[in-house]
Amino acid sequence: MEWLAVWGATQAVGFVFKPILEDLAKDAAKDWVKDMFKGCLSNVVKLPEKDPLQIAAGKAIKEFLALFQQGLEDADLDDDAVKNYLKSLKKFISLKSVQEILGSPFQDNINTIDVIVLNQVWETYNLEPLPDEFNWNQLSKRYVKKVKAILIENDKLRDIFKSNRLEEIAENTQTEIKPDFDLIKYQETLRERYGNLPIGNLDPLTPELKIKLWGVFIAQNVRECQEYLPKVYEIPKEYQRRLKESGQLEKEITLEELEKFQKIYSSQPIRSVLEVIEDKNSKYSVILGDPGSGKSTLLKYLAIKWTELPTRELTVKPIPLLIELRDYIRSREDKECQNFLEFIHKSSGWVGHLNQFKLHEILKKGNALVMFDGLDEVFDSGQRETVINQIHNLTQTYPNVQVIVTSRVIGYEPSRLRDAQFHDFMIQDLDEKQIDEFITKWHDLTSDDERDKQRNQERLKQALRNSSAIQELGGNPLLLTMMAILNRSQELPRDRAELYNQCSRILLYQWDVRRALVEDKRVDPKVIDYKDKQELCRQIAYFMQSNETGLAGNLISSDDLERILRDYFKTIEISNPREMAKLIIHQLRHRNFILCLWGADYYAFVHRTFLEYFCASEFVWRFKESQTLSLEELKTGVFGKHWRDETWHEVLRLIAGQIEPKFVGEVIEFLMSQDGEGDKFLNLFLAADCLNEVRNRKEIQEIGDKLLVRVKELVHYGDIDEASRGKDQEKFYLILKIRDEFIKPIATTWHDDPTTLAYIKISAKLDKDEYVRERAIEQLITQYKDDPDIKDILKTIAQSDESGYVRERAIEQLAIHYNNDPDIKELLKTSARSDQDEWVRMGVIKVLAEHYNEDPDIKELLKTSARSDQHMWVRRSAIEQLVKYYQDDSTIKQFLKTIAQFDEFKWVREMAIEQLAIYYKDDSDIKEFLNTVLQLDEHEEE
Repeated sequence: MEWLAVWGATQAVGFVFKPILEDLAKDAAKDWVKDMFKGCLSNVVKLPEKDPLQIAAGKAIKEFLALFQQGLEDADLDDDAVKNYLKSLKKFISLKSVQEILGSPFQDNINTIDVIVLNQVWETYNLEPLPDEFNWNQLSKRYVKKVKAILIENDKLRDIFKSNRLEEIAENTQTEIKPDFDLIKYQETLRERYGNLPIGNLDPLTPELKIKLWGVFIAQNVRECQEYLPKVYEIPKEYQRRLKESGQLEKEITLEELEKFQKIYSSQPIRSVLEVIEDKNSKYSVILGDPGSGKSTLLKYLAIKWTELPTRELTVKPIPLLIELRDYIRSREDKECQNFLEFIHKSSGWVGHLNQFKLHEILKKGNALVMFDGLDEVFDSGQRETVINQIHNLTQTYPNVQVIVTSRVIGYEPSRLRDAQFHDFMIQDLDEKQIDEFITKWHDLTSDDERDKQRNQERLKQALRNSSAIQELGGNPLLLTMMAILNRSQELPRDRAELYNQCSRILLYQWDVRRALVEDKRVDPKVIDYKDKQELCRQIAYFMQSNETGLAGNLISSDDLERILRDYFKTIEISNPREMAKLIIHQLRHRNFILCLWGADYYAFVHRTFLEYFCASEFVWRFKESQTLSLEELKTGVFGKHWRDETWHEVLRLIAGQIEPKFVGEVIEFLMSQDGEGDKFLNLFLAADCLNEVRNRKEIQEIGDKLLVRVKELVHYGDIDEASRGKDQEKFYLILKIRDEFIKPIATTWHDDPTTLAYIKISAKLDKDEYVRERAIEQLITQYKDDPDIKDILKTIAQSDESGYVRERAIEQLAIHYNNDPDIKELLKTSARSDQDEWVRMGVIKVLAEHYNEDPDIKELLKTSARSDQHMWVRRSAIEQLVKYYQDDSTIKQFLKTIAQFDEFKWVREMAIEQLAIYYKDDSDIKEFLNTVLQLDEHEEE
């Protein structure tokens, strides 16, 4: 069908925005039609015929575009000026929230569209500014009339809406239509609801981008925390007391108990969360973590995993039931349901209803995975108690069903669910390997151009390597996703302040949209917009840093927060500032996540990076805008006061990145004038970091050159041998730390200086200190691995450096970054056999097993090392790698048995016995063998 003709666009003369309709016509059967009628029809997916909706949607969009053009022309814009709005309007129309608003007049009782929200969305996405004369209200009236006309002229469309109204009447009169148990339909519903990451609400530039959750999901690591909840017991005693008084902490503990519990927690193995879920011993589990840490995404992934099954396996594998507890509570309050099965059966909060009687039979058989998301989002203590009781009852009624619960840490009361045999697990931040895996997957799915993919991918990895603050952000999946989105259009390392600004903007506005939250009608979005929220965050962060706990605290009480909000609202002449302050706190508690409820009426920034960013922004505002902070006060009262405190360094760097270069130059000179020897020369390292924030350094080139000389002088600070001989441990570790760290700021801050690469190459090859050589190797790979000389330099070092420590580091980097070069593999094999240092041989064995285990020669090399290396620790390492990578090889078990019986070293025999016990524990022959060998082993270690 020629959609443009049907929509009436082909005959429209002078229609500037026709290209937008042309793009929509290509996707006429896609989701934008569903989104447009989302608020009008109960289930667009089930409609037997879609053509009437596609025709109506296209006609309505065409009328809106034409009226928008008319509005611009009425504001006296000429044709060229109107055309400037094409790109912005295309983005605007693609937003789901806008599409739903434009579909709303198809309902009988809707006679206007929400122009306040439309205007707010337009401003929030930084679209082309509209002329002052542009009249949204007039456009609304004209558009509604056009839509009503479209509805009147189409009989089929009227029938669809009539049928939908009858369904609503049946629902309202409690004439229940029992759902069936169609798993194919349920499978499709889950796929539609959870299949894609909500990128459109995070990425204003490409809202149409679809990213499959399956394609980028990274299985995080967890650690069991049965006796100890990290972050809860590490807070000041006063905060613990308040939590206990509010019923959100079961007991306070002593410092001795805290130390004991921390050791127990730290000793727990770090495991993949998927491994835990598949573990039969963890049938009931609670997954704990911070906002944005991936708790909800994990449950969605488990649901989506089931949708990938072929039809014949849908009833064989456990059926996922993902209950979002905030929706469940809302349905209970609306009297739609009393329990979980009723919720799934008929509640409006559940998509893809399943017959509760059939579901009961499924649950009895244990053929379901029941997941409860967001126990922390049940704010009322009485309701939370009810939910916990119902979860407990479900495990008793259906004892064979696996159950997973997610919650934030603060406010979680572990004893109730632990009594029901639940095990608690804490989500860990993404590690470097997981972050790299996400970045690779992300760019594989979002980049069609190979060069763009490689460039953007490396740029993001470089940003994470070079900035500890960005690296810390990257451990949080939500914030890592934001960085990946923003990295598509800007370079992160030099735009960190802007990065944090964009992330905070998303969290303050788009996060609300993603969660489908409606602003309280008492809060006028035109009065309190995201810019106001940003200014409030600056004031809150400034208050936090001035508190007794300072930046380390990241806490503010509800009373202090309300006072700051109230005082701010008075400055913008809001008539009811106290009421408005309470509403905003309620909004932050329930909806926004830049600030989140921490517990016991305390609030915190979702990540301390935002505390640092807003704190820095407030100092910058006072220095640049309100001019209530002088340059001298900035140098002495801010930098002078805090340069010794490393928790402040990120704030000070962010300040440097937002003020003029000449002022940064004066700050750097001030820092260089300080005596930093007693403080590990933090003044110089901070000065280098501040210089790195300056984009145009020409204005302060001379100051930068002086600083470089000062930093290079640190290379051989102190006499490490003398400190070691004199047993001056404090001096020894100071020298070690300085030599360990001095080269990184040179490589990053002066990366583009033509002399830097040559300096680092010479340091890696010739410096007299092994710690300097090792750190130089690290920076060569981190900053300059594409330089053609690097591989040969590392090969030379791996073969001939006098330090085994340095050789091992060079070998490790060669294996990681150049493992496709056959010469590298041969070099490593030679080192494994003949390097004079046993610790190097141990390291090489691990590297070979990890990177080349598919090569049959490596297995034989490991066997040779395990049998005959001169050092027992090398033998033990070889045994460990053999069984790790070749346990399924039928010869390995016998090989280990031989070692366990006859090796000359007792500790090698013990290693073989240990590996047999771990990897072959279900083998009855091995059990008998181990009993025998342990009894007979009377050899002495040689």
